[in-house]
Amino acid sequence: MTDRPLRWGILATGRIAAKFTADLTLLPDAEAVAVGSRSAEAAAAFAARYGIPRAHGSWTALAADPEVDAVYVATPHSAHYLAALTCIEAGKAVLVEKPFTLDVPTSAALVEAARRRGTFLMEAMWTRCLPAVRRLAELLADGAVGEVTMVQADFGFTAPAEPDHRLRDPALGGGALLDLGIYPITLAHLALGAPQTVAAVAALSAAGIDTNTGLLLGYPSGAVATLACSIVAATPCTAAISGTAGRIELPTRFHCPSGFTLYRPGHEPAAVEAPFEGWGYHFEAAEVARCLRAGLTESPLVPLQTTLATMAILDTARAQLGIRYPVS
Repeated sequence: MTDRPLRWGILATGRIAAKFTADLTLLPDAEAVAVGSRSAEAAAAFAARYGIPRAHGSWTALAADPEVDAVYVATPHSAHYLAALTCIEAGKAVLVEKPFTLDVPTSAALVEAARRRGTFLMEAMWTRCLPAVRRLAELLADGAVGEVTMVQADFGFTAPAEPDHRLRDPALGGGALLDLGIYPITLAHLALGAPQTVAAVAALSAAGIDTNTGLLLGYPSGAVATLACSIVAATPCTAAISGTAGRIELPTRFHCPSGFTLYRPGHEPAAVEAPFEGWGYHFEAAEVARCLRAGLTESPLVPLQTTLATMAILDTARAQLGIRYPVS
């Protein structure tokens, strides 16, 4: 792959798959060469829409395509495990949309399968790959805010009320926690690592999914993270990382920022700007390509251990809330 573009297969044909495929056009060394779906008609329509040369009517056929180097899994949450495993066992590099799976056991099984097979595997946590967040991580590592003592973040919007919508359906891994809560949790992990304690409260729907959720994470240092997610409230969707020597504030849509502001006593607020084109999904695709060309089977930017640690927080919160998915 050093002398040609990385050839992507797109597994699924929904909204996120469309955004990822559109963003691939921003990378000179990447191209979508195939799409796969359980519906041959959906695959053919998606291929025609984006000029993709081959459409497959099954995941297995896409995974077996010899012209595909890497597969982007963009199914609903509940199908991530089986779809990713199908591609791993076929020897493909795999980028799995977040959340990685529905729980730690299935996430760990994917990691074990990829390591056994010697294939690349990464969670598509695009936030970690964005230029502004990478710069934020550098500033935290350099002690720009001193010792981090608090993280605050929220992510909420009003979702459609239909019970069969993916955010309302427990069979699809619905609820605020997996879809939205993963972003505040990811930011907290970036700033503070794995928590010592997790406390969760939530309102549950009649179907048993969480609609309005709060998390309090505690750390050995004494730091805390107060996080919230909702599918029944349009929240500010902002975040702040505070420490002993200052704070960083992320604006609305903190999960895909084009910049942030650093505040320190005795200094003028410092605006850090990192604008980008497209939706921002091309940065995670570029990270996959970088790793593959370097011979890596895991990204140091989005490590599998971080994926498992994030999933462990989600599992702990779900257990406290009594949330059960039919397929988990």
